[in-house]
Amino acid sequence: MMNNEVYLDANATSPVLPEAIEAALGSMQACFGNPSSSHACGLRAKALLEATRARARRVLGAAEGRVMFTSGATEGIQTAVLSALCAVRERRARGEACGDLLLYGATEHKAVPESLAHWNRLLGTGLELRALPVDGDGHHRLEVLRELAPRAAFVCTMAANNETGVVSDLGGIARVLLDTDSPALWMVDCVQALGKLPLALDATRIDYAPFSGHKLYAPKGVGLLYVREGAPYTPLMCGGGQEAGQRSGTENMAGIAALGAVLGALEEGTRFCSHAQMRGYRDRLVAALRQAFPGLVFNAPLEHALPTTLNFSVPGLGSKELLDLFDAAGVRVSAGSACSAAKAAPSYVLDAMGVPPARSASAVRLSFGPLADDAFIDAACARIVHCGRALAQARPAARLQQLEAGGASGWLLFDDEGRHCIAIDPPEALAARIAADLGTRDCRLLACFATGHGAAGADALCDILGARPGWPGGAQQVRFGGRMLDAIALGRDVLAKAGDGYLLGRPESGVLDPGAVRFVFGAAPAHEGLDALCCHRIGEPAVSRPGAAALPDEGIDLDPTTAAAYLAAHPDALLVDVRELPEHAAACAQLHGRSAQHVPLSQLAGQAAHWLREPRPLVFLCRSGNRSARAARLLRRLGHAQSWHVAGGLALAG
Repeated sequence: MMNNEVYLDANATSPVLPEAIEAALGSMQACFGNPSSSHACGLRAKALLEATRARARRVLGAAEGRVMFTSGATEGIQTAVLSALCAVRERRARGEACGDLLLYGATEHKAVPESLAHWNRLLGTGLELRALPVDGDGHHRLEVLRELAPRAAFVCTMAANNETGVVSDLGGIARVLLDTDSPALWMVDCVQALGKLPLALDATRIDYAPFSGHKLYAPKGVGLLYVREGAPYTPLMCGGGQEAGQRSGTENMAGIAALGAVLGALEEGTRFCSHAQMRGYRDRLVAALRQAFPGLVFNAPLEHALPTTLNFSVPGLGSKELLDLFDAAGVRVSAGSACSAAKAAPSYVLDAMGVPPARSASAVRLSFGPLADDAFIDAACARIVHCGRALAQARPAARLQQLEAGGASGWLLFDDEGRHCIAIDPPEALAARIAADLGTRDCRLLACFATGHGAAGADALCDILGARPGWPGGAQQVRFGGRMLDAIALGRDVLAKAGDGYLLGRPESGVLDPGAVRFVFGAAPAHEGLDALCCHRIGEPAVSRPGAAALPDEGIDLDPTTAAAYLAAHPDALLVDVRELPEHAAACAQLHGRSAQHVPLSQLAGQAAHWLREPRPLVFLCRSGNRSARAARLLRRLGHAQSWHVAGGLALAG
């Protein structure tokens, strides 16, 4: 734990080992020389460099071949790919048979296929890139490899997958390459293997093996590349001839010293957990996850995965919802590869394994390192169980809830007790989740329909719940503007159909006055004197106010310090937490001791009408500043001038 955080994203990066920090500082203070210099200061740096290399050879089981320092795994991968493809080009020029395929595992880190495509294009080798499929357990399909191996010029696999933790059958791959007399060179991405799997590289057929220091308690910017004795090698960087001409550029001595400390801890064998200890810790985390989320499904067989990695999905919840929930509770997890997280796309790793799209889109990765101990695992399990309780207790109390998916908005209308519901334009992607939530709360669906073209979401939700889609009609009528409208009773309110519009309001003696209409869905009736918020199906903003002067949203950002000062200077200002209910239940939001009122972004439309009637300064807050910015922009566009948000959110507020 760091700063009251439970960090469970070690496969993305790790904190730096204290001994590694001490070693790095020592190298910068007492051993700061350039290892290429011939004076005493340079010789001391050179001795440190070579001592670390010797230690790496012992840890990796690589007495022979090249072991060089790099900036990390991406550079190592690039160097290996360049070396292999240059060798292929030279062999072809000599008329030697060397294969025409570049094979890479379908679940490889994106650095591998991207590097293959890049150098294949630049070198003009014209080889065919082909993904080697995996089975449902994430293992490479060896029968396909056996068929393709005679044609393979280069094969790229990984020791263990970064998203699922699945450990590759490297022995099986080696046997196939040997049995088929394949001419292929072979690279194995060993980034997730260091400190978690036994390594004896000299005893393998592996030609190239890249490593990255920051995955195992060394700082970012340092790594290793092993090249088997006799394997072709072409430097990625030429210049001053450092690393015996293998990798030019003055060595990162602070990083190398830190990596040496980590390698020393591995070699000594007492600083880190054993494989059995890590497996025991994983079992405890599994039990906590199952207690917290009873419907949880693991996306890779535990018996085939690293003991430090868990990949799971919770039916009915998306990855982002789970990540936000964990983050609110101070638990840091991820949805997969950190390098791909910003794209917010379903996991290609799980897709390649045949995991159903709904599960792939809701996957979460939990990973820890071999520095874990009992106290850390106890804290992690307690936080996980707390997250489960927060999720179970968090149920929407608002009468209007917005649903968003794929740029479209849908709406759920609830009665005061939350026992009856009307669904308008529900997004198809959320149908299963909506149905599960209504079922959990024993909430009856009164009607479900679309306001425009495309009723796939309404049809899907009704199929799940066994309901009839479309406007039911005929149940009740109310008088509105001199005419009678079909209506559905929702507690004391009604939803009335007026042409292509649907009006939510509270009637008096069977009459729905225009001033009593609070929300309009679909097309608003013309010339009816409505002063209601219009809830849209598609587009930004999702809510508008006809006739209101939309205000510019420039200058809505307040940094945490400025926001605290603004709140202090405006005692009537309201600090509003727009995180969703489970996040708020996991940890209430505060800013410099000021507690926030909770109004989830999905329920903001319902509260906005009140704030517009009784304006007061509003400062919105969320986890990262994205949702709070949306909230402030929405209120500005509805005409509320004093709407601001805390840029950077709780993540930067401390």
